[in-house]
Amino acid sequence: MDWKAWIRQIHRWLSIVFTVTVIANFVSMGLGEPPAWVVYSLLLPLFLLLFTGLYMFVLPYAARWRSGRPAAQ
Repeated sequence: MDWKAWIRQIHRWLSIVFTVTVIANFVSMGLGEPPAWVVYSLLLPLFLLLFTGLYMFVLPYAARWRSGRPAAQ
């Protein structure tokens, strides 16, 4: 598997982790005031999703830029 596929796979698994932490956050809010670590545990997978998502968003544009083709209008 090449590194682009690894980034995509990591992004998929991070989305699962993020979804589980959001569910855990809502469950803990239903049980009372959640501890700070539960509330802030959302941020790590969220920022990692941001970086992997931005990377995958830029990939087609970078490939066009490197090949020297003009951007589609």
